[in-house]
Amino acid sequence: MTNDPMNAVQPEIFAGPAMPTPNRLRLGDGAEIMRQWPENFIDLTVTSPPYDNLRDYKQYVFDFESIATQLYRITRQGGVVVWVVGDRINGGRSLTSFRQALFFQGLGFDMHDVMIYQKKNTPFMRKTAYTNAYEMMFVLSKGAPTTFNPIKEKTVRSGFEKLTHNKLSDGINKKRVAELKKEKTKTNIWSYAVGLGGTTSDKIAFQHPAMFPEKLAQDHILSWSDEGDLLLDPMCGAGTTCKMAAINKRNYIGIDISQEYLDVAKYRLEQNGIAVCGDYYER
Repeated sequence: MTNDPMNAVQPEIFAGPAMPTPNRLRLGDGAEIMRQWPENFIDLTVTSPPYDNLRDYKQYVFDFESIATQLYRITRQGGVVVWVVGDRINGGRSLTSFRQALFFQGLGFDMHDVMIYQKKNTPFMRKTAYTNAYEMMFVLSKGAPTTFNPIKEKTVRSGFEKLTHNKLSDGINKKRVAELKKEKTKTNIWSYAVGLGGTTSDKIAFQHPAMFPEKLAQDHILSWSDEGDLLLDPMCGAGTTCKMAAINKRNYIGIDISQEYLDVAKYRLEQNGIAVCGDYYER
């Protein structure tokens, strides 16, 4: 019997789920792919689900609860999920958005903010209600967000003025001299033009039936992440989140069930000089 350590039985090492390669597009079901990943490593997700079967997504059946559960598992502590969603309005509002928000809360996400995506140029008039011009943007965080880079806008006026402050239960306005800054943080209602030139100037992107504007994706990316962070869109469609992540020096992973849409996403990335790592349609 030898004591040569080279002949000793080596213990089996279990490395656990493999970390995914960044800057890659993946073909497949988002929930199934995310199940293969470790916990707590995605910094930011910016996505919009195919809610209420309002569009044809190649017969894809959207499993919301599985997607949401995996997003909570893989989001790091302090990370954020931006969930852009609306409701079916014909026959009364479906309230899908609110049901999804409550489910996210039940998983453990904090509802950090409820924001509004206002469409500046919606053409759809309604006979018995006001024109619907918005979707919800739920900002879900796993604990308090560790990154917030607020977008600023110019104030109408600035300088020192007497400003109302500290109105108490008596309802009397009390004033004091205070400074109005030259800039202020934007409100949580964001307005964007939609359509060609608004949503994007990439004509090929409109092969996808529903996209959010590039500027919307960029504004959230800049707000909730820093350069070098890892961003995800598990239903990336035409690749808007991936494109804006790369342009703003973030790493990205995009997943979609449709190779046709991933072909569009790959083309958009490459047209902007963005290399897509490896065999992007690998499952």
